[in-house]
Amino acid sequence: MVFLRTSWHRPLVVFSAAMAVMAVVSAVGIVVDDRVLVGAPIWAKPFKFAVSFVAYCLSLAWMLSLLPGRRRVGWWAGTVVALASLVEMVIITGQVVRGKRSHFNHETPFDEALFNAMAVTVVVLWAGTLIVALLLLRARITDRASAWAMRCGILLALAGAAVGFLMTQPAPGQRRGVSEVVGAHSVGVPDGGPSMPLTGWSTTGGDLRIPHFFGMHALQLLPLLLMLLTVLAPRFARLADERVRLRLVLLASGAYAAVFALLLWQALRGRPLTRPDGATLGAASLILIAVALGVYGAVRAGRTSRAHGAADATSAPVSKDLVS
Repeated sequence: MVFLRTSWHRPLVVFSAAMAVMAVVSAVGIVVDDRVLVGAPIWAKPFKFAVSFVAYCLSLAWMLSLLPGRRRVGWWAGTVVALASLVEMVIITGQVVRGKRSHFNHETPFDEALFNAMAVTVVVLWAGTLIVALLLLRARITDRASAWAMRCGILLALAGAAVGFLMTQPAPGQRRGVSEVVGAHSVGVPDGGPSMPLTGWSTTGGDLRIPHFFGMHALQLLPLLLMLLTVLAPRFARLADERVRLRLVLLASGAYAAVFALLLWQALRGRPLTRPDGATLGAASLILIAVALGVYGAVRAGRTSRAHGAADATSAPVSKDLVS
């Protein structure tokens, strides 16, 4: 396994530490500041972004430490991600202090300029992550299961991040150059309506933040799955086979992509996560069946290969020197 390495990308680690502090500050703000913006505590957005950035940037910092070559390109890509993320967090926090919404705000030329600057930072962050993904795809990493957990994780994270671009499109009734708000998280209902606790996701319509969140955090969840398989390997002999772990990682990646697509489809149709319709439940059932069959096939293939290996060992010719 290649999970432990000391040479993590320092700018990303430093930024993650700053975001951990920011998460604490925002949590305090949620408690002591009673202002509400778009139906949520005004400090909820910087809190959620700070927590997300800690996980996202630490994952990238770790992955960059595993690149055997092209470290300079990776270092610059990671540094660009850290700087773009910092600019975005400064704007979000500054708007909270002003009592203004940061996203989709075209109320004044200054607010519009800040939102446009955030749009640029998102594109830069996405491009920097894409460079890291390309480096990982080209890297020669000995443990194939680890390599594909990281590769699939970062590709799904890019897909999840790309959902953010859908949110900037005008919602029904909005017009660029006219409306004070252009863009929305929710689909089929206005932002700020009834929502789930903590996440703030809509409970009456679709919400693009759900596939956005789910996709981006494949960056952590797929490598964590492999870590779990590795920890369980001493207790379950089949998981000790690297080929079985690789098959399970690829299966999990495919299932993750399918669930991401399902969540995006559900959100775009204006369906809330808490009230799935028949089409959503039917698609989810098919994914579940496919995953169950895939796990069975991966484990059974591992058992068959071990059985063949044992049979080959027992049927091998015995040297005369050993029986003389």
